[in-house]
Amino acid sequence: MKDWIRRHHHPGFRAADEVNRDIPEDLWVKCRKCGELLYGRELESNQMVCPKCSHHFRMRAHQRIEQLTDPGAWHEFATELRATDPLGFVSNGESYADKLSKAQKKTGMDEAMRVGMAAIDGCPVVLCVNDFSFMGASMGSVYGEKLVRAVDLAVERGLPVLTVSSSGGARMQEGMFSLMQMAKTTSAFARLGRERLSHVALLVDPCTGGVTASYCTVADVIIAEPGALIGFAGPRVIEQTTRQKLPAGFQSAEFCLRHGMIDLVVPRRELPAVIGKTLRLLATKRPALVS
Repeated sequence: MKDWIRRHHHPGFRAADEVNRDIPEDLWVKCRKCGELLYGRELESNQMVCPKCSHHFRMRAHQRIEQLTDPGAWHEFATELRATDPLGFVSNGESYADKLSKAQKKTGMDEAMRVGMAAIDGCPVVLCVNDFSFMGASMGSVYGEKLVRAVDLAVERGLPVLTVSSSGGARMQEGMFSLMQMAKTTSAFARLGRERLSHVALLVDPCTGGVTASYCTVADVIIAEPGALIGFAGPRVIEQTTRQKLPAGFQSAEFCLRHGMIDLVVPRRELPAVIGKTLRLLATKRPALVS
C-alpha cells in the first residue's frame, strides 16, 4: 500500500509513520513536578530548569561543564582509562562488558566520570563531573582512579578541586573493586586537605550510596541544587527497613540543609558565581596543622 501511495502521489508526500520518525523524542518534555509541557530547546536554553516551577532537571556531564565553566577553559585529561571486567560478571544473561559497551554507545562517553582543568568565574580549578546517564554514574575502578589523578594534579598545581556528583553508588559489577574506591578516593582527598588545598562538593539529583558516603561529604564546603535527592539508601528502602513513615521532604537538599548535612542550596543559574566566590574565599593559604 505504501509503495502504491509513493507511486501515485506527489513526490513530496510522506506517510505518517515516516513523518513521526523525523520528530525527535525530546521535542517536548513534561515536568515531573508541575506537569507543564515544555519545549525541549526552550528548556535547554533555560539550563534545564522548568520556567514555571523551577524544577531542576538532570543534566548530562557536557551540559554541566558548559554551564559551570568559563568559555574555552575546560581541558580534559585521563581520557585513556577504560573499565575492564575483573570478575567476569554476568547478570540476567548479560555480561558486564556488554553492559559497558551499551552505556558507551548510548552516552558517547567511555566512563561515568570526566575530569579536567577549568576556570569557574575566573578561578582556576580541577573539575570532576560524573554523568548519571552512564550506568547511574556508579563508582567503579576507573571512576575512582580518575578522581585520584585529579587530586594528584591539584596537589601538583596547587589548585582546589570541585566535584559534581550525581550517582547511584558503587558499581556492583565490580564487586569489592568498586567498594575499595570509597577508601581510595577519601584517602586522596585527605591528602588534598593536608596540602591545605580546598575541596568543594556540588551534589545534584540524585546523589546516593557509596558516593555520598565517601568523598562527597568530607568536602570543605558542600553545596546542593534545589530539590536534589541526597542520602545513602533510598527512601523506599529506609521505610521498608525501619517500618516507619518518613517525614515530608526527607533526603531532599532542603531537608539536608536544615539538619546540617550540607552548607548551601543554590539555584543552578547562581552556581558559577557562588562557586567562584567560595573558591576565592578558600584560596587564602591556611596555617599548617599543628602536630
